[in-house]
Amino acid sequence: MAADLGELLVPYMPTIKVPKTGDRVYKDECVFSFDSPESEGGLYVCMNTFLGFGREHVERHYRKTGQSVYMHLKRTIKEKATGAAGGAVPRRRNGKVFLDLELNCDFNCDDYEYEDEAKLVIFPDHFEIPLPNIEELPALVTIACDAVLSASSAFRKREPDSWEEEPQVSKHARSLRQQDNGVRIPPSGWKCAKCEMRENLWLNLTDGSVLCGKWFFDGSGGNGHALEHYRETNFPLAVRLGTITPDGADVYSFDEEEAVLDPHIAEHLAHFGIDMLQMQKRENGHVDNEVRPRVTEWEVIQESGLKLKAVYGSGYTGIRNLGNSCYLGTTMQVLFSIPEFQRAYVGNLQRIFDYSPLDPSQDFSTQMAKLGHGLLSGLYAKPPAKCELIEQVMKEEHKVSDVHQERGISPRMFKALVSKGHPEFSSNRQQDAQEFFLHIINLVERNSAGAENPSDVFRFLVEERIQCCQSRKVRYTQRVDYLMQLPTPIEAATNREELIAYEAKRQEAEENLRTSPEPVRAKIPFTACVQAFTEPENVPDFWSSALQAKSAGIKTSRFASFPEYLVVQIKKFTFGVDWVPKKLDVSIDMPDFLDLSRLRATGLQAGEEELPDLTPPIVLPEDTRDSSMTDSPEIDESAVMQLAEMGFPLEACRKAVYYTGNMGAEMAFNWIIAHMEEPDFAEPLAVPSYSEPGPSSPSQGPSMDSQPPEDSVAILTSMGFSRAQTIRALKATNSNLERALDWIFTHPDSEEESEAVSDMADTEPNDNAFSNANMNSDSTLSPDLDPTGPRIKDGPGRYELFAFISHMGTSTMSGHYVCHIKKEGRWVIYNDHKVCLSERPPKDLGYIYFYHRLSCS
Repeated sequence: MAADLGELLVPYMPTIKVPKTGDRVYKDECVFSFDSPESEGGLYVCMNTFLGFGREHVERHYRKTGQSVYMHLKRTIKEKATGAAGGAVPRRRNGKVFLDLELNCDFNCDDYEYEDEAKLVIFPDHFEIPLPNIEELPALVTIACDAVLSASSAFRKREPDSWEEEPQVSKHARSLRQQDNGVRIPPSGWKCAKCEMRENLWLNLTDGSVLCGKWFFDGSGGNGHALEHYRETNFPLAVRLGTITPDGADVYSFDEEEAVLDPHIAEHLAHFGIDMLQMQKRENGHVDNEVRPRVTEWEVIQESGLKLKAVYGSGYTGIRNLGNSCYLGTTMQVLFSIPEFQRAYVGNLQRIFDYSPLDPSQDFSTQMAKLGHGLLSGLYAKPPAKCELIEQVMKEEHKVSDVHQERGISPRMFKALVSKGHPEFSSNRQQDAQEFFLHIINLVERNSAGAENPSDVFRFLVEERIQCCQSRKVRYTQRVDYLMQLPTPIEAATNREELIAYEAKRQEAEENLRTSPEPVRAKIPFTACVQAFTEPENVPDFWSSALQAKSAGIKTSRFASFPEYLVVQIKKFTFGVDWVPKKLDVSIDMPDFLDLSRLRATGLQAGEEELPDLTPPIVLPEDTRDSSMTDSPEIDESAVMQLAEMGFPLEACRKAVYYTGNMGAEMAFNWIIAHMEEPDFAEPLAVPSYSEPGPSSPSQGPSMDSQPPEDSVAILTSMGFSRAQTIRALKATNSNLERALDWIFTHPDSEEESEAVSDMADTEPNDNAFSNANMNSDSTLSPDLDPTGPRIKDGPGRYELFAFISHMGTSTMSGHYVCHIKKEGRWVIYNDHKVCLSERPPKDLGYIYFYHRLSCS
């Protein structure tokens, strides 16, 4: 038999590879679907590319590549036998198992066990070779199979350009045993049990000891008593007091020597009397369950306390939270409820899959189609059978979770792709859903060349009118945007007296060290928000071409076109005195039906006189002239070394610091990410020299042939402006940064916009620029001027609400997102993997609202 197997595999030996260090082995998820080893058909891993395929898609890969040898992985889950088998270690059919897979089912109790099965399958005849067959298989095949089975999940490897290592689930989380010693942790007043330290305190999750630390990565002080306690007791997990919120907490594993995730943290904390829903981090870092400014918000938005009916089937599939990925899940749920996105990706599913590249995991359209199909097919949102329903009711009565039932899909591959190269979205931190929405729209734009662009439905033109207060002359310009940002004028609250009284009581309680009163939420009319949006705003450092000097200017904005789908963001977030993002606690009566027709732009009116189309005077400071002649530019070597320590080439680090104007390591890091694919990325820095303009230059204007300094270009592009527009501005102002910035704001004409689109198609995504440009209402993204299909779809300004995303928490960097979507005339709440009919949709507490245009009657 050994000889037979050896002869059988001989023709395929050149195609069988051994995964090397750094190779990603996709053995827990299909690249075209959300099938996994737990699925009915299991998962097939190509022994050449190490890509994973479900039963439905493996034939496609075989036909496209001719690769014949696959490893078939199958995990079977079943209830444990009662009696002596109860509580035993899960049985394993083979010695080599793939235990590190991130499963679709959470094994929260001891009621289930699993069996892993692996075998080689040779296509097209589907000849199967059970594993292990060490004696019968050729040595190379045995080594390759062993390496695949032993490889870590592709999603557990650190992204090379991520800011930080994402914490993984602790191996102690499931089996942690807690002592019944009656310990209850008070809401405040903590101190180390072995010294007087009151900061950097850690709660041991086994015995409830509160002890100080000093080993943690943030450099907090302490005497290390928490670590000493572990060495004495071997109690492995501790949670940092002051970090507990309804969204999670910082957990450290002494045994694993790293920060970890604890999926059962709520249960572990409840053992010591801590209810996570009642916990809220205060500004001083302590936790107080007496003060509940966000408790009501959490309960209302998630509709806690209501018996919500779960729904299943097409369009009702949840998205599992990967730690802090709810911003991604809610955004994608809403996008794939829009017909244009469904048609562009799911409607073209087979074409996208058939023409996908050899590595579909790195193709945006493929992963969008995969995610859309996962949400809309209903394959991953099947209702439980009657027997399962009865079992579920019994488990609920006994407070035991049903772990066997698969609910929702895990967007691990999608998140890894769309966040690649982004310092924020590639991390495991919570992010702003609005920024992620713009990030996705940017990616859709970049990947829709020559195909239907579903993001067209969001795009609209904004007309900006700037008036010189002295000459009374005006200038009209247009820009593209994708959302309407509404201010929240607190002064317009209808309960101002109540707010004033609450603030007085709160301050008094704080001064007297008493419990704060029940918080009062500001109630702001929607009409007041719209009024604040339409109010004129001052233009700082406005240069009037009529006066040829700086003057006072005011700007107003109106809709030059109305999109098919209007996205409205409530500007709830602001910065505190410590520059930490904070959220305004407001309630806004958002209407179901919206008519913005009166905000339609009108253009130049009779009696208005336009400002002359003149550029500001050219100013060439002496220091600029001198610096252009310097052979050795000044470079912040400390920033260079910070970047070099991250592993980037030294010369590339020097260029990054130079081209970002010595503005620090973070700005230089963004430059590196944007330029690391360029062929001269690691070549030595070559400083360009520029000749001083001749006598005729001032009268004729700057030369449009010479290129401006790259460092000036880098500084302006880092602010969110396109490269083409930045170069035009610097050329027009002889590379004077201040004048160039003013020129950009006063010259967003169509020629610039066309160049910006061309430039974006030829460069790597600058997602920060896209987001920041929109957040500052100075977006330079332009409509596609292709005459075959205008990208601005204008229509009436009447809309109906169909979805909204809500945020719970004190800032965009913490908390939790859920979304409500109106389907078939009823509101549905999507809370991670849970999808239920909504009883009381909290439309007044939303953050981002989605309206669709009403058809003309």
